[in-house]
Amino acid sequence: MDCVSIVLGYYLVSVLITDSFMMRPTSVVTRNEILISIVIAIIVFQIIFRLSKRYTHIIRYENSQDYLLYIVLSLMSSLIVSGIEHLFLKMKNPSIKLNLLVGLVIGIIMVSYRLILRYVLLSDAAHRGNRQTPENKKRLLIIGGGYSANNIIKTIKSTMRGQYEIVGIVDDNKKRIGYSVAGVRIIGDRNDIIKICESNEVDEIFFSIVNIDNKNKKEILEICGKTNAKVKVLPGLTELISEENLYHSLRDVGIEDLLGRDPVELDNQNIKNLIQEHVVLVTGAGGSIGSELTRQIMIHNPKQLLLLDNYENSLYDIELELKTNHPNNDIRAIVANIREKERLDAIFEKYKPEIVFHAAAHKHVPLMENNPTEAIKNNVFGTYNLVNCSDEYNVKRFILISTDKAVNPTNIMGATKRLCEMIIQAKDKQSDTEYVAVRFGNVLGSNGSVVPLFKKQLAHGGPLTVTHKEITRFFMTIPEAVALVLQAITYAEGGEIFVLDMGEPVKIYDLAKSLIELSGYTLGEDMEIEITGMRPGEKLYEELLMDEENLESTKHEKIFITEPMDMTMDDVEDKLDMFREILNDENTSKEEIKETMKICVPTYREPDEVNGE
Repeated sequence: MDCVSIVLGYYLVSVLITDSFMMRPTSVVTRNEILISIVIAIIVFQIIFRLSKRYTHIIRYENSQDYLLYIVLSLMSSLIVSGIEHLFLKMKNPSIKLNLLVGLVIGIIMVSYRLILRYVLLSDAAHRGNRQTPENKKRLLIIGGGYSANNIIKTIKSTMRGQYEIVGIVDDNKKRIGYSVAGVRIIGDRNDIIKICESNEVDEIFFSIVNIDNKNKKEILEICGKTNAKVKVLPGLTELISEENLYHSLRDVGIEDLLGRDPVELDNQNIKNLIQEHVVLVTGAGGSIGSELTRQIMIHNPKQLLLLDNYENSLYDIELELKTNHPNNDIRAIVANIREKERLDAIFEKYKPEIVFHAAAHKHVPLMENNPTEAIKNNVFGTYNLVNCSDEYNVKRFILISTDKAVNPTNIMGATKRLCEMIIQAKDKQSDTEYVAVRFGNVLGSNGSVVPLFKKQLAHGGPLTVTHKEITRFFMTIPEAVALVLQAITYAEGGEIFVLDMGEPVKIYDLAKSLIELSGYTLGEDMEIEITGMRPGEKLYEELLMDEENLESTKHEKIFITEPMDMTMDDVEDKLDMFREILNDENTSKEEIKETMKICVPTYREPDEVNGE
């Protein structure tokens, strides 16, 4: 087609010069010279356009910059043709002006037929991909009148015109109301969302603001939840799949959007100083917390990263991910059980880790209530083994990942984690290794947590299940929790329990209700919430601090330190001996285990004592 454009360009210029529709010779050029010039031009244009990779572009995705480049390349090619005519063919009257005119005309022809072809392709795509009648179009409201909205609107208009009818845009900048973005008017601000949705029967809302603080985002989403529209959001800038086609980055609202937590600020240099060029071991590396720890640790370039887990599938997945993203780093995947001291001795002897992050644990509350011996063997004695190995093999720092369920525990899992805290605080007093713990609440998206459960229940049409209407939990995203863990250990001197600021506790029932509303459902009509009753070991309210613990602030506003408890390793050994005795007896009942736990962990209580039921 470009060859035709070149011939047509020369023909049109000839017509302009000779005022005749026949390519006649002139005082400037002969007919043979015109034909030779056309052949040379075809060759030169092909070479230039292929070198500039113009023929690798997809016409339907070309833009104004591409069209301008076609004209520039055409003019450049014409200048080269003029040079060849003068230097090599010794034409008598080569004219640079004439060749530039030819180049300009050819460029215009090329751009023109590409524009026509693009229009045909896009019209055909819209026709084939959107065979909906106007009555079936989804009525759409867009929040935010910036670049993202402009990008999304253009995508909708070019490829999915038959799917959506855009009723307007809302933007909190009142000065912009009345203006248009990509042909769509800004018709109000956040206070008008409910009214606009009702009067226009809006089916979907696209939240297109990327650069917004989480507090304002949460407030706007809460307003959207009061409409009957389904809401989709753009993720933050760092999470965007592509900035070229933002429509494909839109996703359903997640619980993380409803928490209103702003990103944490970190002292990355101190974290790097701690990790860089050190051998780091992460236990439970295949789990939700452990895997995120490994990802963030790799940013700081450890000398060697050891991934330890007893579940081979998840360990394989994280090893593959890390080696793909960091092909030049030394990453070792180790299948091992932390209950086996001899196996741990061999690992510590071989690799000599300098920093240990201990994230391996049995954490499912109801399961551990029914299998208390496994919780004690894995959580308590597994931690005990790692703590002793760290001391024996001169580990510099040991970090225990703890939980708010260790505070005044009402379940076996929480009580075992409290025992782990006791172990590391006692061991710190007699070891050169610095032992610390970091305590935080629920993380979003972890295995077995409420978030994936709600998503699965929504996908299957409900109901969403909540154990109690008043139950509350602290929530934090996994990346935020891990980032604060890394920051906390830069303040460690040994023996501390760091407590992360989890914000305000959130009612699980309210989260479920908001997710239903923002998914376009009406509670009680399209989707139900079922109250299933409290599970074994569950309490209504989690706590981050025990009564006898005092908090001290750190340099970071979201990290605090509890006052160390007065406990020796002899005290801990006495407690562990009690458990060794009952674990050796296969006839030990759950009640006996609980009674022993109450002796060893004085703050451990039955759920009924705490929940008031």
